[in-house]
Amino acid sequence: MKIVCLGSGNVATHLVVAFKKAGMDILQVWSPDISHARELAVLVGAAFTDNLEEVNKTADLYLIAVKDDAIGQVSEGLIGVDGLVVHTSGATDINVLSQLDNYGVFYPLQTFSKYKPVDLSATPLCLEANSGSSYAFLERLTKAIAAPAYRVDSAQRKTLHVAAVFAGNFSNHLYHLANSILEKDKLPFDLLRPLILQTALKVQDDLPLGVQTGPALRDDQLTMQNHLELLKGTPDLQALYETLSNSIKKTYL
Repeated sequence: MKIVCLGSGNVATHLVVAFKKAGMDILQVWSPDISHARELAVLVGAAFTDNLEEVNKTADLYLIAVKDDAIGQVSEGLIGVDGLVVHTSGATDINVLSQLDNYGVFYPLQTFSKYKPVDLSATPLCLEANSGSSYAFLERLTKAIAAPAYRVDSAQRKTLHVAAVFAGNFSNHLYHLANSILEKDKLPFDLLRPLILQTALKVQDDLPLGVQTGPALRDDQLTMQNHLELLKGTPDLQALYETLSNSIKKTYL
């Protein structure tokens, strides 16, 4: 299978490296930043360019892994290609590619950092395509990298993406806020890592509703007031603490 990658960021890097390891031929990497295109291209032994007009037109697959608001513009440069064009966005409708003949979505539900290893065999690949043959193509692609495939349409994918923001992005930001609280008393973040890991492990076997703990669940007013007093110098954290505590109480009490 011959692949052209349009994009050179976190998602592009992990997917293209996985395709290369699976024996696929990465023909070319395009990026508006030529240095970024070169970096990824060297990694997978491909040509590179920063000019959409120079994109190779002989690929079987064109993987668009760019910012959501750039997908439409990038796809315009692929009008007329015979290969399947897919984007990797969780929040963008498949119809952004509707000016093309063969198109779809190849959305990996995972958090990616360019230089942090990710186990794609444990990463759900959410697939959508404009035809049965294109969908079958994407299924073969997921099997080649040993990833689980799920048929998810655009409306479902948008819901999934919002849920992922709550589960992933917001959780990570809360870790940052927790660390900022610790730093005020010169306490290391390492103290919280076992708690974070155990919380994550519990929801691998149970739904979150059944494993909630903490003062809001117990309606422990004294503890919560003490926490709010400790946070009195940071009103934003106070407000967030109250909002989340009230949400927990509304759920359980």
